[in-house]
Amino acid sequence: MKLYAAAALALLPCMALTVGDVEKARAIGNPVAPVRIDVYSDFQCPACKGFHENLLPVMIRDYVQPGKVYMVFHEFPLTMHQYSREAAGYAVAATQVGKYQQVADALFHTQAMWTANGKVWETVATVLNPAEQKKVQGLAKDPSVLALVQADVDLGNSLKINQTPTIYISKGKTRYPYAGPDAGNYPFLRALIDDLVTR
Repeated sequence: MKLYAAAALALLPCMALTVGDVEKARAIGNPVAPVRIDVYSDFQCPACKGFHENLLPVMIRDYVQPGKVYMVFHEFPLTMHQYSREAAGYAVAATQVGKYQQVADALFHTQAMWTANGKVWETVATVLNPAEQKKVQGLAKDPSVLALVQADVDLGNSLKINQTPTIYISKGKTRYPYAGPDAGNYPFLRALIDDLVTR
């Protein structure tokens, strides 16, 4: 699978989806912000849902909106979750219609429902118009999209990520991994981010 993903990734410059374009479409904030936070999550992970719905909005308010942090989202579907890779494929495909965040919000918001019934597409379709639905559904199984999801997984594995959510807070060569961030540990995270912002 890794060989297949690497081969498909090598073809990406010729295809509609490029790593740089997908990163921009899965990012929020100013790319030249002093601090970058990379978020590795799994749409079927309850802790990721908690992060997305409770801690993420506070971090966006305090750091992304004021231009202090650039945040990039990465797919890290865990093998124990039956539908998480399918969900990741739809989310990456949605970058091509400018709807990554809307799809991510819908997947996390209705996680219990599609996790129980397996109707991932039906959830994704609710935030897309008919033309977008056709494009996203077609792209979700495209080798370039599958390769981009696998590239995120490979990157996460190279960073020794073993749980979701995991975030990497970085400035220059300084990088701090933090596994399992939630609203309860926000004061610590805030101190860490503030320290990097002011360095």
